[in-house]
Amino acid sequence: MPSVDPARNLLAIGQLSERSGVSVSALRFYEQHGLIVAERTAGNQRRYRRDVLRRVAFIRTSQRVGITLAAIREALNALPESRTPTRADWVRISAGWRSELDARIAALEHLRSELDGCIGCGCLSLTNCELQNAGDRLGAGGDGAVLWDAAAAPRIPDAASARAR
Repeated sequence: MPSVDPARNLLAIGQLSERSGVSVSALRFYEQHGLIVAERTAGNQRRYRRDVLRRVAFIRTSQRVGITLAAIREALNALPESRTPTRADWVRISAGWRSELDARIAALEHLRSELDGCIGCGCLSLTNCELQNAGDRLGAGGDGAVLWDAAAAPRIPDAASARAR
């Protein structure tokens, strides 16, 4: 690896951590997984260009909205010459993630609406189970809380409509 030119005003890992609000261990993890790149000094110490601050902000913001590190890495790797994302890049990349986020939001809204009466039929409600999931028909959908995947799970009628049958 080429050594670092000290005149370039690079950030040490501790400085990058302090400026970005991301722990040193997380920065090492990001580097290990190809999300950020460090140059090395003659003494093998990590040094980061200042534009890595924006790259780290991009990673953290993407993570906060639930994007996986694999998807983040894919987006960053698609940038020419591994450059830092611009505002236009963010608009384009986030538009590509919008449908996935919309599906997650719908799943969370479904879970929230059902949370008081049922945990997703895995099953914690012995008194309501026959009303919510008669004959354990959701068991065919798989193990665990199958209602969590709102798009794949069949809609269970509410207790009032189940009693009306």
